[in-house]
Amino acid sequence: MNGRPCSKVTCHDEAVSTLTYVYADSMVVVGPLSGRVEPHGYDLCARHAASLSVPQGWQVLRQVVLGHDH
Repeated sequence: MNGRPCSKVTCHDEAVSTLTYVYADSMVVVGPLSGRVEPHGYDLCARHAASLSVPQGWQVLRQVVLGHDH
C-alpha cells in the first residue's frame, strides 16, 4: 500500500487516482495518483474514481498513463 487512503470518509481502500476540480472550466480532472498530497485534490480508490458523479453540466477529463515497453 502507498500509505494514502481514499478520501471518501468511510472508505479505507488504497488511493490510486487524484481528482481535482477546475471551477473556471466546469471540469473535473481524474488522473494518476499525484506524487504528493495536494491541498485541493482528492485521492480516490479505483472504485470511487470509476463511479464518481459530477455536477450537471460539468465535464470529466480522465488522464490515463500508458505503460511503456522497454
